Amino acid sequence: MNGKKADIILGIESSCDDTSAAVLRDEYLLSSVIASQKVHERWGGVVPELASRAHLMNIVPVVDQALDQAGVTMDDVSAIAFTRGPGLLGSLLVGTSYAKGLAIATGKPLVEVNHLQGHILSCLVKEEGKENIVPDFPFLTLLVSGGHTQIVKVCGHFEFEILGQTIDDAVGEAFDKCSKMMGLGYPGGPIVDRLAKEGDENRFKFNLPHIQGLDYSFSGIKTSLLYFLRDRLKENPDFIEENKADICASFQKALIDILMKKLILAVKQTGIRQVAIGGGVSANSGLRNRIAEEGKKRGWQTFIPEFRFTTDNAAMIAISGLYKYRRGEFCTLDKPSVPRASQML
Repeated sequence: MNGKKADIILGIESSCDDTSAAVLRDEYLLSSVIASQKVHERWGGVVPELASRAHLMNIVPVVDQALDQAGVTMDDVSAIAFTRGPGLLGSLLVGTSYAKGLAIATGKPLVEVNHLQGHILSCLVKEEGKENIVPDFPFLTLLVSGGHTQIVKVCGHFEFEILGQTIDDAVGEAFDKCSKMMGLGYPGGPIVDRLAKEGDENRFKFNLPHIQGLDYSFSGIKTSLLYFLRDRLKENPDFIEENKADICASFQKALIDILMKKLILAVKQTGIRQVAIGGGVSANSGLRNRIAEEGKKRGWQTFIPEFRFTTDNAAMIAISGLYKYRRGEFCTLDKPSVPRASQML
């Protein structure tokens, strides 16, 4: 480090139903702790009130554990980074309030982070003892989650250009809707992915959207699945149970085909051959394999996150906070949580 004092960032993430804290020393991850909430499975989706209550119970022990695992104290911390938005307002309030209180108590500077930007920059987190190949600027990111589907051109740490995005529903919603229609449970994405591994992805066909440019649409394919299941169940009430692996495999392939068609087009249009993925849906094994295959075939350099960095996590908040801290971009205590992405622009 050439005698330079390391920057140590404590990251706090509470945008939805995972309470997370992480500590970075410069770009290197020292610890990452995540407390997940199982209570929502019973309701088939995240219940905001229950989520915020669970954050209240989890946030103190999660932060304490992250500091302990990193072998640092708050005296060592250079700044506190937290998710200001977007996300569920009640969940965000818990993380925001705790981060502010900690900043007041310790005198440490506060850094606000856009949750989506955190997903994009998560590929820059490094770990001791690993190869740590990270993309150079500019690179493309396919950002895929339950609430967002975007192709983003990343020209700098905070220089983002959205090249394409969904005009209606996100791809993560399509996975969850598939699971719900078939009565498979929640969260839907991992269930569909697991069953798809056992099925024939070419058995059934679904109508794919025809959207100009680099934008996406997933509402139509959800409707296509709905009508497909309705018609087949009329013929055979046990159709879903007898064919669920093939249905999941075929529907998953259709969603990945939609994602990849536009991503391939984006690479051709920009000439950028460094491609990363981020967000919860980047945990999908079919998508991960397809990105890797297309990269080998087309000469891309691909950056696929470890599974633990695909879900909401504080490591991505800490890395974003690190670069903001170095730019001197601090957050004042009067800034509120913001549930919508447009409010952070």
